[in-house]
Amino acid sequence: MKVPYEYAIIQAVPRIERGELINVGVLLYCQRHDFLSARTHLDEARLRALDPAADVPAIRTALDSWERTCSGGGAAEQMRLGERFRWLVAPRSTVLRAGPVHMGLAEDPAAELERLSDLLVR
Repeated sequence: MKVPYEYAIIQAVPRIERGELINVGVLLYCQRHDFLSARTHLDEARLRALDPAADVPAIRTALDSWERTCSGGGAAEQMRLGERFRWLVAPRSTVLRAGPVHMGLAEDPAAELERLSDLLVR
């Protein structure tokens, strides 16, 4: 049986003043299955095409923190899954941000996250 889920694309915006971005991950939340996870993939060549001086190690570290937040690491330890998702998709002016939240239906949220990662990021 398909159930609703929410997802957002994680975007890298290395030079905020220019507004150029690349997709670097997908964040997916499914309340019915108590599922929250992120899949990230940083294409360094694409990033450097937007900003040759981009701090790639710092961006990779920040991407890892998105995945840790999903699993309850750090400050998110006491948050419920829905709270973590809302925290991650909140608007921000940083090198990494979440795009708009979209909805979908899927039987298996983990498989859907992989499908969306392949389609939208890799």
